[in-house]
Amino acid sequence: MKFHEAANFLFDLRRFALRPGTGATRSLLAQLGDPHDSLDCVQIAGSNGKGSTARMVERTLREAGLDVGLYTSPHLDDVRERIRVNGRKITESAVVEFVESVEPYVTDRAADGTSPTLFETLTALAYWEFERQSVDVAVVEVGIGGKLDATSVVDPVASAVTTVTLEHTDILGDTVAEIARDKAHVAPADRPLVTATEGDALDAVRDVAGDVVTVADTSGDVTVTDNGREGLEGSVSITGDDWRVETTLPLLGAHQAINAGIAATLCRQVAAVDEATIARGLRNAHWPGRFEIMGRDPLVVLDGAHNPGGVERVVETLATFDYDDLHVVAGSMVDKDLRAIAGALDGADHVVACEPDRDRAEDEQVVAKAFRDETAASVETRSDVAGAFDVALDAAGEDDCVLVTGSLYAVAEARQRWIRPTIPKQVDGVAAARETIDAAHVTDAGAWRMRGKAVHRLLKTRVQPRQAQYLKEELLSLGGDCAISGLNDQDEEMLDVLLMGTMAQFRRLTDKLDGQPYGLASLADELRTALDIQQPDRDRGYPWEDGTAVMGICNITPDSFHDGGEYDAVEDAVARAESMVAAGVDILDVGGESTRPGADEVPVEEEIERIVPVIERLADLDAAVAVDTRKAPVARAALDAGADILNDVSGLEDPEMRLVAADYDVPVVVMHSIEVPVDPDSAVDYDDVVEDCIDQLTERVLLAEKAGLDREQIVVDPGLGFGKTAAESFELLGRLEEFQSLGCPILVGHSHKSMFELVGAEAGDCLDATIAGTTLAAERGADIVRVHDVPEAVRAVNVVEAADDPESFVEEN
Repeated sequence: MKFHEAANFLFDLRRFALRPGTGATRSLLAQLGDPHDSLDCVQIAGSNGKGSTARMVERTLREAGLDVGLYTSPHLDDVRERIRVNGRKITESAVVEFVESVEPYVTDRAADGTSPTLFETLTALAYWEFERQSVDVAVVEVGIGGKLDATSVVDPVASAVTTVTLEHTDILGDTVAEIARDKAHVAPADRPLVTATEGDALDAVRDVAGDVVTVADTSGDVTVTDNGREGLEGSVSITGDDWRVETTLPLLGAHQAINAGIAATLCRQVAAVDEATIARGLRNAHWPGRFEIMGRDPLVVLDGAHNPGGVERVVETLATFDYDDLHVVAGSMVDKDLRAIAGALDGADHVVACEPDRDRAEDEQVVAKAFRDETAASVETRSDVAGAFDVALDAAGEDDCVLVTGSLYAVAEARQRWIRPTIPKQVDGVAAARETIDAAHVTDAGAWRMRGKAVHRLLKTRVQPRQAQYLKEELLSLGGDCAISGLNDQDEEMLDVLLMGTMAQFRRLTDKLDGQPYGLASLADELRTALDIQQPDRDRGYPWEDGTAVMGICNITPDSFHDGGEYDAVEDAVARAESMVAAGVDILDVGGESTRPGADEVPVEEEIERIVPVIERLADLDAAVAVDTRKAPVARAALDAGADILNDVSGLEDPEMRLVAADYDVPVVVMHSIEVPVDPDSAVDYDDVVEDCIDQLTERVLLAEKAGLDREQIVVDPGLGFGKTAAESFELLGRLEEFQSLGCPILVGHSHKSMFELVGAEAGDCLDATIAGTTLAAERGADIVRVHDVPEAVRAVNVVEAADDPESFVEEN
């Protein structure tokens, strides 16, 4: 079974109507051996905020060193987002394995009219995966209500009800108290239920749960103080009986401060987490599409609020920003209270009503009618979210605000502007073409038909179904072609497509896309960027702008894997750096902490003491200076001492690091890593190691970009050897060009690594293999190579540059 077949099987379960009760889920799990029985679950219910709270709990427990599963809904782009272990989406291969195991049972139940629904089946998939991965804790967001929700097959070790408003009254009850009573059934057996409910809802929760811990801004058992914004983060203080946490949150708003209080309280019930761990976890709890600020001039905000209470909270948070006119892009589902949602946005000056590409989406004319009746805004319509977003952006001035809201589906479509993958594919034969088409989840028949046509310029991206059809029709008319994912009969999923054609065909295609609806005009610019069509030259003076730059490693550590202890004295380190400059190095990478497998963490002050005296001595040399650190305080000290670049092998795990880079306006290297230092016994499953790394780096890059950095300043590092096997590291090196899809410079750190044992070299002492890797990296598009052996690396890079353009190389040298 292929992934698209497994995914289609799951999506086809949408034909079975939503129903209350856990019986179908229990029966399905019994077929799987009841994997949920062995799990320690944290269950989070509520009308608003349950997804954000679940994310905060998950991130904090991971900071405490636990392996954590997270199950949320809905998803923004990929159904696999709903099920994560330690932040990583469930693999495609795991989905296939699960579907193969349950298909006979589900088909049999369907014949009886008792098939599990999509949500029930995904819930079983989540519990199955969490048990299979042996997570320490599973954090589960309830779907609807609590008592009869599919997730409630577990006996949770801790639970929460965030807030309660009127919702799903046909299922849960006609009053807030009735709805709260249903949700309160998630209460654990031997711990108090944590809740932010008030009034009648709180009384109802107490009736069911008995023992509760309340979280509130003044009168709760746990009190939360929203201290306002600090830049683009919210400052919050959380106080319990004998504990207090002060931190900042990437999720803005007073309601998110309350959610943070709930999360902190839950984490303390589940594990021995100290205040510092809670503070760090909450600060790292990024949650896409929840008051997510994507731009500043104008202010651009994405928030998936889909009920009046949620929208009211968005408006409250917007009030903390200064802007002139408010432009709203509004799309909603048919079962929402549109008039109340519009009424909550009565301060809008301009509304563009649209229809998300979903079966349940409300017609844009209906959305427009609600806003015309409830607001004084000027209202217009567009059929698609991306087009509506373009209209709003074009109408907005630099001091205005553009808000996309009303549905997470609308937010997901708008968000594609920033995260859509556009990955150039180089194919040199029929076999490689078939492999590339298969990876886009095309059917076997489609892959067979297309394989001979794909031996030319290819680009893989992800679009809406109607965009996919338009692209296919236009490329066919131009003599090119387009292979569409086997998911193409599903109207609620973004589709992988593989665009195939010559550069001339792509140029004509992008010209035809200009001015078209359905978000195609925006896609045209993305295609031009990905394929380097008519792009302006960039020149910020960075060492890698004129070719591959050589970064020389200067470790001031006693325990680094290749040169530990050789240069830990200041004079030795400076002499080492001077010799590298004489050999032609472009960047000196100074590090004071080893990240080799099993290395011990170095305290901040000790790391600063190691590197600052050296950086001060190197600042006047004819080379840029990078600091290799994963700690923001060390980064600040290094930049103050004269460093020019930050090199963060943890991939911005310290939430302050991206802000430090933005404050100093310096480049930052963001590496893909599973953990730092690497656990030599850890193993990670990848569906496609290259595309999985690109997928995970996309959000890391976006975090840095939202902090204020340009993509030219965000250097991506695939992280060879960090959570990858030797074969996977070689695949990353061999397909390095695909990382150009991120629009960032690329760094390759391969020097003397264990990956070269695959070709018979000895890890830590493999100069020949390292230089071969350096040559390959430079030839395949690396902007920076990070090496120990500078003279040899400089000659290898020169060979590549001379082969590419011998006449220019002669003139320059």
